[in-house]
Amino acid sequence: MPKDVPIKEFRDNLADYANRIEAGESFRVIRRSKPSFIVMHVNGDGENDEQWETIVDCTENGKHPGMPADDLLKLLQKIRRSDG
Repeated sequence: MPKDVPIKEFRDNLADYANRIEAGESFRVIRRSKPSFIVMHVNGDGENDEQWETIVDCTENGKHPGMPADDLLKLLQKIRRSDG
């Protein structure tokens, strides 16, 4: 279960939270007294890996090749329709 953290605290201590996230912790960021988003490590122990699919790897020397923007847009629209 993610730990709640106010957005100002998260923003002011981003480097500390990044280290903690890389160590396996996850956080639910609270903005204006409401949950806004959850931050978790995507390449951790594999627990959350099945929730993610690499569409485009934009990292330098990434292991997945890029794709034309039109193809990416079509794929994202297809995903959105299937979720809908």
